[in-house]
Amino acid sequence: MPGTVRPLATLSVIAACALALTACGSSGSGGSADGTPAPSGSALAGQSITVYSGQHEQTVKALTEDFTKRTGIKVELRSGDEAELANQILQEGAASPADVFYAENPPALTVLGDKGLLAQVSADTLKSVPAADSSGKGDWVGISARTSAFLAGTGKGADTAPPASVLDLAKPEWKGRLGIAPSETDFAPVVTQVLKAKGEDAAKQWLKGLKDNAKVYDSNENLSAAINSGEVEGGVIDHYYFYRLRDEKGAADTHSTLHYFPKGDPGSLVDVSGAAVLKNGKHQAAGQAFLAYLASAPAQTVIANSASYEYPLVTGVKGKPELPALDGIGAVADPAQLGDGKQALSLLQDAGLLQ
Repeated sequence: MPGTVRPLATLSVIAACALALTACGSSGSGGSADGTPAPSGSALAGQSITVYSGQHEQTVKALTEDFTKRTGIKVELRSGDEAELANQILQEGAASPADVFYAENPPALTVLGDKGLLAQVSADTLKSVPAADSSGKGDWVGISARTSAFLAGTGKGADTAPPASVLDLAKPEWKGRLGIAPSETDFAPVVTQVLKAKGEDAAKQWLKGLKDNAKVYDSNENLSAAINSGEVEGGVIDHYYFYRLRDEKGAADTHSTLHYFPKGDPGSLVDVSGAAVLKNGKHQAAGQAFLAYLASAPAQTVIANSASYEYPLVTGVKGKPELPALDGIGAVADPAQLGDGKQALSLLQDAGLLQ
């Protein structure tokens, strides 16, 4: 088939990639030592890969442009909701044009991995980030991290006396004060954490309490805006929505404050975004080169400096200075324990929080 690389040729192409893109090596850096683009004359230059991305579009666009400058490999980017993109890959099967899937949360990757649709990630790429941040099967690599947090309207009761646990939000005293965005793909992992910590019956009761107490929003952006405007007192979001809201509104018009749940609480979820090469992708070596780049210092620096406000995973690359240290919030959730998210989604539907 056109674009298919024979196994021995794959090894030679990856070796050529290592010469042109230092990110393919175990050192975790890409391009030259001063960060200038590497020459694009490798065996991969001129190839084109298709990336299905459920991650922040602006940041991923900056990453793909930098990757192309460094390697000569072009990227066709298709951005959308990660769950919809994962379903699209499942429906397309072997005919999918996708070479790489870049997801916001592990469950979407787990679904594809369980179907045998993901290729093994290069061992050198996996070594670039902590082992706990990637798939235990080696079929996707962690790229960045975020944490759940509680956003409260500044000066409101939710701010002066924030919940000691995410479980407290189901208590009657939160009725009418709370907002949630249960259709967001990053809410289901919080439900999974509650399931893991307290069991199914307790998770069902917790979700019933949330439904009784909360106003439902269709996105974390809208939830954050509602908290900031005083429409509701508080709600659970991923941390970066607060910083993006602050950048959009400016300090004077930011009327909300971020609180973190205690370590060990189901609400202190630290989650990773990850990327994988599709097993049926037509450009295996180029796809592996893209993953190697994402797990390299130059790409991680792009992420760290972006408006996404995510945590880089490569040692030595620091996130934005206003972000609290990630290890002070909690440990990265085990992707295997997060699973495919289906039980959490089922419970959300049973609770009437999802259609």
